[in-house]
Amino acid sequence: MDEPNVVGDWQEYDEHAGLRVRVHRLETAEPPRGRDDAAAGLTYFSVRVTVENRGARPVCVHLEDGQIDVRVGPDGEGAFIDWRNSQFIEGFDVHPLRRATAVLFAAGPEDSLGLVDVQVQLRVDDEWADRRLWVGGLGAADEPVALAPTGAAAGGLAHQVSAFLKDQPEPGGA
Repeated sequence: MDEPNVVGDWQEYDEHAGLRVRVHRLETAEPPRGRDDAAAGLTYFSVRVTVENRGARPVCVHLEDGQIDVRVGPDGEGAFIDWRNSQFIEGFDVHPLRRATAVLFAAGPEDSLGLVDVQVQLRVDDEWADRRLWVGGLGAADEPVALAPTGAAAGGLAHQVSAFLKDQPEPGGA
């Protein structure tokens, strides 16, 4: 996991030919079965994780609780995950040219939702895939950061992440 993806980007899995995943539709949303009492004072949001099979054979996909981690704010504090309202992918056969989507409901302090990190570790055919990370955030108008226009200002989240990573030393380098 050298560089994080921006929410909305597809990520190919080299170890599973034709399989790709994306985290998308990061938006404020109330959970369908009501708020959990443990999330009192927090702002709810939802995010979708879609698995697409462009390979030649079906694959059995697992994306369950514990395989998605959500962190919010500049310090990367853990978001409250509402497992009761979330919808997971539990041993679903994704056939070629088909998709399966998990919907996760989480909550965090409103002032921390400008920066949201979502880490996914998919299990495919009972084998663990590498972890992948997506970054995004919710703006003041609840517009997902990943939907910024192509000519977005240099201060955008994707630019900030890229600039930060460029300033980091190379692994194993001097």
